[in-house]
Amino acid sequence: MTSRRAFLAGAVTVLAAPLAGESQLTGKVYRIGFLGSSSASDYAPSLQAFRLGLRELGYEEGKNVSIEYRWAEGRTERLPTLAAELVRLNPEVLVTHGAGVRAAQQATSTLPIVMGTSADPVRLGLVKSLGKPGGNTTGVSSQLIELSVKRLELLREAVPKLKLIAILSSPVNLSADETVSETEVAARKLGVSVRAFKVVKEPAGLEAQFTAILRERPDALIVIPDPLVSGTHNARIVEFASKNRLPAMGGIRNFPAAGGLISYGGNFLEGWRVAARYVDRILKGANPADLPVEQPIKFDLVINLKAAKALGLTIPPSVLARADEVIQ
Repeated sequence: MTSRRAFLAGAVTVLAAPLAGESQLTGKVYRIGFLGSSSASDYAPSLQAFRLGLRELGYEEGKNVSIEYRWAEGRTERLPTLAAELVRLNPEVLVTHGAGVRAAQQATSTLPIVMGTSADPVRLGLVKSLGKPGGNTTGVSSQLIELSVKRLELLREAVPKLKLIAILSSPVNLSADETVSETEVAARKLGVSVRAFKVVKEPAGLEAQFTAILRERPDALIVIPDPLVSGTHNARIVEFASKNRLPAMGGIRNFPAAGGLISYGGNFLEGWRVAARYVDRILKGANPADLPVEQPIKFDLVINLKAAKALGLTIPPSVLARADEVIQ
């Protein structure tokens, strides 16, 4: 099955393919402000997808669109200052995600803001509703918080004797605490305990968290997807889990592709391509308050059987039968 996700077409005007010549621009160079919670290297795959989405719509960075970047380098306290810097540049639209959305909203109530991804923008108070966001913000929801229970259930099916789970997340992930809370509630019903850990960008800090995790002697690991943990630290987290024989659940395909056991979630990169379409509509005069927030309607379960064999696990047929992709 394809790994590309479908997104709700609640607003056909947002996601409909442009007509021939529709995105031909008039010679104006549009300015986009891009606010990242971590670094350019962490965001590299997301940026590539976003730029691809822009190119598909007739926008070429350095030609008819200029993107001003600001990076918080994992320090959330820097986001308000960086957001204010971008607002002073008076771009046509601001693009960000996670904690950057709130910082951008605090910096401006008038400039349009496009969320590349947001775990649950209604629950986090970023928009009034998915259908009618209101205000100056719209974009893509990843449903990260809602998926936390499903990830736990799938991991429990794959590892039936699960008693203690470690959860690893990024401190710049606006939804991390909510996701951990949802997992804790679901875990109690299953008789499973949860311990939460936060990573930092510096490798030494990451290693300290690994030491703390091993001290708890968990039976498995859940990794909450984020540009920091799923980008910069992805390979090291997979290596840690494999070395210590921890069955590990991620949120996007690159986790099992790198050697992790399993992942379940939507396609973040497809979400960033969709975000480019929001930018296009806003540049053409659409009001973000009227552009419904899009959600993925398909989530892929990816299982790495080689990793399962190394862990001495036999994935139940009931789980394998639901897999969208099996890595041998």
